[in-house]
Amino acid sequence: MSHIALVRTGGTIASSRDEDGISRPGASELGIEFAAEVKFRDLMSKDSSTFDFSDMDAVADEVARCFEDPACAGVIVLHGTDTMEETALLVDLFHDDPRPVVFTGAQRTSDHEDPDGPVNVAAAVEAVLDPANSSRGVLVVFGGRTLNARGLSKWHTSALDAFISSTEPRRVVPRVHIEGIRVDIVALYPGADAVAIDAYRAAGTNGIVLQALGSGNTNASVVAAVKTCTAEGIPVWVTTRVPDGSIAPTYGGGGGGADLVDAGAVFAPVLRAGQARVLLAVEIAASR
Repeated sequence: MSHIALVRTGGTIASSRDEDGISRPGASELGIEFAAEVKFRDLMSKDSSTFDFSDMDAVADEVARCFEDPACAGVIVLHGTDTMEETALLVDLFHDDPRPVVFTGAQRTSDHEDPDGPVNVAAAVEAVLDPANSSRGVLVVFGGRTLNARGLSKWHTSALDAFISSTEPRRVVPRVHIEGIRVDIVALYPGADAVAIDAYRAAGTNGIVLQALGSGNTNASVVAAVKTCTAEGIPVWVTTRVPDGSIAPTYGGGGGGADLVDAGAVFAPVLRAGQARVLLAVEIAASR
């Protein structure tokens, strides 16, 4: 008798509002009838904004444990939306089983007059049961959309269809744990200098992701700081603050993407900063 494993980690879908209207963790009832047998696995109860690499590792390990049971038809992970894109990517990097993994959650608390969580969970169950989703890797089912984990980003703070995804080719890598790896994100802006990069170097960073401008651009001061990092063996990856579209090192002039590449930086053409940080951490852990 097959079943779907449903892993609960917390998030808005598992929260309710107190007398002051503040969302607090603790709600457990989903209020839906499942279209298949579902086995609940309570992993943690946390707001995903508090997640670190050890929490993401724990989710990836739990998903792998679910698939040790041959009767498990697929896994649904209930997760907060703030860092869903990071954890979903981490699980996808190591998921080499044809059975689907589906992440979902909610924008509204469980006690909202019109909660979106039950609809999202019901859709996630349907996605697991759909044979077309076999061997597709990790999916995110949210707000009426079914999206690939690779290239996923949250585009809206409150809209029910909160996520978009740019296609990123899948490759599965051997399992590594990223706890203990430090990768920092530096947001760039007009007039940015080397202060943040130098501070992260002093703090012992293992890698840096630049959230650059436009198609992956900055200025000469940042380029010089990147060159210092790469000379010291600290990898620097480049993404963009623009929500959608791919990037490429097509500009020069001292602070363009081509100059960053000349300084030793690597472009992440599709992934945005959150997912690029996770992938870079995996690359660093694997190289060790």
